[in-house]
Amino acid sequence: MFATPIAATTRYCAVYGHPIKHSASPAMQNAGMAALKLNWRYLAFEVQPENLRDAIAGAKAMKFIGLNLTVPHKLLAVDLVDVLDESARAWGAVNTIRFEGMDGDGAWRPLADLAGAASENIRSHGFNTDADAITRSIGEDLGIEIRGAAVLLLGAGGAGRTAALKLAAEGVAELFLVNRTPSKVTGLIAEIQQRFPEVKAHAGYPAPTRNIDLVLNATSLGLKPEDASPFDATQYSLNRAGAAYDMIYRPAETPWLQSARAAGCRTANGIGMLLYQGARALELWSGLNPPIEVMREALRKNVYGS
Repeated sequence: MFATPIAATTRYCAVYGHPIKHSASPAMQNAGMAALKLNWRYLAFEVQPENLRDAIAGAKAMKFIGLNLTVPHKLLAVDLVDVLDESARAWGAVNTIRFEGMDGDGAWRPLADLAGAASENIRSHGFNTDADAITRSIGEDLGIEIRGAAVLLLGAGGAGRTAALKLAAEGVAELFLVNRTPSKVTGLIAEIQQRFPEVKAHAGYPAPTRNIDLVLNATSLGLKPEDASPFDATQYSLNRAGAAYDMIYRPAETPWLQSARAAGCRTANGIGMLLYQGARALELWSGLNPPIEVMREALRKNVYGS
């Protein structure tokens, strides 16, 4: 893949998560970096939540170009970075960090722009590239127009909160929010009502006879074979849903997504979301147009094996 061997001048990016061994981000990002002829490498690290602050500080000290953050770090990182981009403030979560140095004129610039002249004065800049990726992937993979839709969202954590707020911003008509910690749903509904009063947000499943356009799984349930389903079939039937989207992409089809397909739903996994959030992260780090199709093909081979 890489024409340039690792050398003392090679720069690094990474993804932090817990768990992390399922991640296809290294395959996607390394393919993108190679296509752009960057002498960079992208790594993956298992980081416990209690060690996230130190892990970010370590990457900063080693002058990494940037980081991606996955479960369960996206909410935690909001309070751990030096500055938040508007995207991170709007959606309340950080999934991408760009390290920046101060140049000779006192301006902050991405470390990628400073090459070997990077100052010792470095800051972490937090972004959210998930929100736009979610709605773009839903639109492309399922053909759903978010505006005016009725959506059942499973999960109100980092990814779920971002999804709920982005869907509300895009004009979803109704949101039904389910989470194993009810207080998270209560707080999220209050925020939606304040920021997007035209959106009808409800705690819990729709009425059993109600048809909806989409069920969206934003939990991590399904990553492990022994995981319980994120969906309670005693509360609502997937036969009433037009489509189902699972943010999990490995396994490529979780048991819940299989059940949704069997119920007649159009289905998609989270590979599209991963692609678009990762492409935007690479653009933020490098300042270059990301090679979307190269990255898409690398993901397809990594996840589907062909």
